[in-house]
Amino acid sequence: MPKNTRNALIPALAATALLLTGCSAAGATGTDAAAGGGVEPVAGTVSPSPSDKKAANSTAVTASKATSAAVAHASDGDEPAKKSSLKVTSYDDTNGRAVISNGTSSRSAVAVGDVVASAPVPSAPEGLLVKVTRVLGATDKGTKVDTEPATLHELLGSGEVNKTASVDPSAIEVKGLNADVEVSGKKGSGATFGPDGAKVPLGSLRVDVSDSVQTADGASSSAKASIKGYVELAPEIEFAYDGDAPGSGDNPDSAYLGLSGDWTSQWELDGQASAAQKGTRVPFAELHTDVVIYVGPVPVVVNLGYVLYYQVDADGKVSVKVSQSATGDFKAGGSYSRTKGWTPVNEADMTATPVKSSVTAAGNVKATLGAEASVGLYGAVDLTVDVAPYARVSATGRGTGTSGESGGSGSAVVAWAVFGGYDVTGTLNAHLSVFSTPIDKSIRLFTVHGEKQLDEGAGTITPPKNPTLAARR
Repeated sequence: MPKNTRNALIPALAATALLLTGCSAAGATGTDAAAGGGVEPVAGTVSPSPSDKKAANSTAVTASKATSAAVAHASDGDEPAKKSSLKVTSYDDTNGRAVISNGTSSRSAVAVGDVVASAPVPSAPEGLLVKVTRVLGATDKGTKVDTEPATLHELLGSGEVNKTASVDPSAIEVKGLNADVEVSGKKGSGATFGPDGAKVPLGSLRVDVSDSVQTADGASSSAKASIKGYVELAPEIEFAYDGDAPGSGDNPDSAYLGLSGDWTSQWELDGQASAAQKGTRVPFAELHTDVVIYVGPVPVVVNLGYVLYYQVDADGKVSVKVSQSATGDFKAGGSYSRTKGWTPVNEADMTATPVKSSVTAAGNVKATLGAEASVGLYGAVDLTVDVAPYARVSATGRGTGTSGESGGSGSAVVAWAVFGGYDVTGTLNAHLSVFSTPIDKSIRLFTVHGEKQLDEGAGTITPPKNPTLAARR
C-alpha cells in the first residue's frame, strides 16, 4: 500500500492557544530554544540548533543534517532498529517503490521484511517509515524494492521513549498567502525585532499580517475596513512511546504525541466590514517544519503545519476600531493507553487583555485571528486542531426625536460591549496504523469555548445629514 494512502498516527496537537484563563487545566511551561548562531528574519528552512536543556537527549534537525536510514532487520525479531549506512535514494509515494543505496556496508542492502526509517530526503521530504515487501533487484543507484507502511512497533520493538524537542524558528518554512505578511524570528543570543521595533522572544517565530477587508455597501470612504495584527509562536514537540505490552501482540502499552509552547497574538479591526464575507476564512500564511527526534540512531519524523487565518463576521451596519490580544502557554495532544484507548490532552493558561475600543452605530461584528494546526508522523495528518481567539462587538441603539435628510433634532443612543473569547476544536483522524492502534472513524477529541466581557461604552449624538455615532470608552 503506498504511503499516501495511510492516515497514521496519534492525537497530537493544538498548536495555538486558548485565550482566557480558567477554561482548562494549568498550562505547560514553555522552554527556551537552544543557543544557535545570530539572528535573522526567517525566509525559509535552515539548519536548526540542538534541543534545549529540558530535552538534552533529543535533537531536531532538518533534512540536510540527516539522510541516513535506520533499519530493523526481519531476522532480528523484536529488536529495535539499528543505525546503518543505508540511504533512501528515491521513493515514489504513488506505488511505494523505493531505491535504497548500500553505502559502505558489505551486507545486501535490504531483505523482505526489513523496516526502513529515514529522516527527510528529497524524494520523501516528510520522512519515511516502510517495510520491504519485495526486492526487485540492483540498479546503479541502489537496490530497488517495493514497500508498504510500517508501524512504530516494527521500528522500535518493545523500547520506551520520552522526548521533547524545541522547534527552532529558523527551521520553519513560511509561505505568505494573498496578504501583506512579514516574518521575523530569533535564535541564539542575538536580537531580532519585528515590525515597528517589536522584540521577538528567544526561540519564537512571529508572523505579522495587514490586509484590507471588504467594506459594507454604502459605507463612507472613512469607513474603509482593514485588519492587522500578528501571531507569535514558540512550539515544542513531545513524543513518547512504550512498546512493552505483554500479551497484546503488536499494540503498544502507551503512546503520546503533542505540541506545547508559548503563544501570543494581537490584532485590530478598523472600519465598517461588509456582511457579504460572513463565514469566510481568509488564510494569510502557511507554516511547515519537519522535526526529527532521534531515538538512539532511529529518526522519528514529526510533521508540524499551521495555516494562519483571519475571519470577519459582520452585519454591515457597525463601524468599529477594536483590538484584542492574548498571551500564555498551552499543551495539547493525544495520549494512548492499552486499557483506555485514546484520550485528549488539552491544557492552557491564557490571558486576554482589556481593549480600548470605538464603536459607531448599532450592529454586530466579530473578528478572529486563528490557526488550523496539524501534527503527524512520516507524512500522515493524524490530528487537526483549530484554535480561534476572537473579539466580538455587540452594539444596541435607539433613536429619539426626529431627523430629516439635512439634519434635525433627533439623537441616537448606542450602548456597546466588547467580548474576548475562543473556540477550540480537535479531531483525531481515522486509521492510526503507525501506532498499531487503528480506529475505523474520525473522533472529535474536544470542543472548548470560552468568552468574557472586556470593554463597554455608550454615546449619544444629534445626527447631521448622515446619522453617525462615535462612542468611546
